Amino acid sequence: MNWIFPLVAVAIWAGNTVVSKAAAGVIDPAAISFYRWLIAGLILTPIMAPKLWQQRQAIWPYWPKFAVLALLGMVLYQCLAYFAAHSTSATNMGVICALIPLLGLLLNWAFFRFRPNGRAMIGVGLSLLGVLYLLGQGQPSRLLAGGINRGDGLMLIGALAYALYGILLKRWALPFSPWLNLYLQILFGVLFLIPVALSAQSLAIAPAAISMVLFAGIASSIVAAYCWMQGIGRMGSEKTAIFMNLLPLLTVLIAVLVLGETLHVYHYLGGGLILFGVFLVQFRQPIRAS
Repeated sequence: MNWIFPLVAVAIWAGNTVVSKAAAGVIDPAAISFYRWLIAGLILTPIMAPKLWQQRQAIWPYWPKFAVLALLGMVLYQCLAYFAAHSTSATNMGVICALIPLLGLLLNWAFFRFRPNGRAMIGVGLSLLGVLYLLGQGQPSRLLAGGINRGDGLMLIGALAYALYGILLKRWALPFSPWLNLYLQILFGVLFLIPVALSAQSLAIAPAAISMVLFAGIASSIVAAYCWMQGIGRMGSEKTAIFMNLLPLLTVLIAVLVLGETLHVYHYLGGGLILFGVFLVQFRQPIRAS
């Protein structure tokens, strides 16, 4: 039953994508971005602040890396998702998230001298075709005429930031516990999001948004993180990572059931190409050092 932990984590994150879309009409995206990590930080502080103080001297040399990780993962990725939800569907958001492993492959190739083999390049090509088909709503030529939807564009930028986040997190291998790593990133995230919050038209939390903010701050930021760490501890990082491929599927299912979003042929074809490309990249040992 070890698989239940990563499955629950991915299901919560998929649900949070749908919550992001639902929240678009009831709370300012800058406000929910800030409150999410503020709540998570307040909950973790009684437990983690003493450990942070005990290890403060060891942590000090690494603060620039924690700051960069927070900027990429908690500001650019998570915050842009809330803004994207105002002009795209939860279904599109979930499918675009499936691109993160492929974007990581391309970033590794471009900046860290990893060379993908032929099978991986086929996977990248198929996924990019899927993206064009999806964003063009079945007619890729539309992209040449009118460009992509603003929300889809923001999600693509966020996915790119998160792909880089994953690469740096693995390469830097910060020598602290997973919870302390998360807590430090949350602290920097809250700090960076203060000016974003001040730009909000309103920081008020409407009654309809209370449950959404709590879900984002507690379930998505803490409970899902706990389940994911449990999965890694029980199954290993590689087996646990495979469950992330369920994220777009679960997001689409929840969006259809909860928000009543409609699936079109281009969702099936575009999303299918993206996921098949991810399969080729992740399950066939696609990269080797040059």
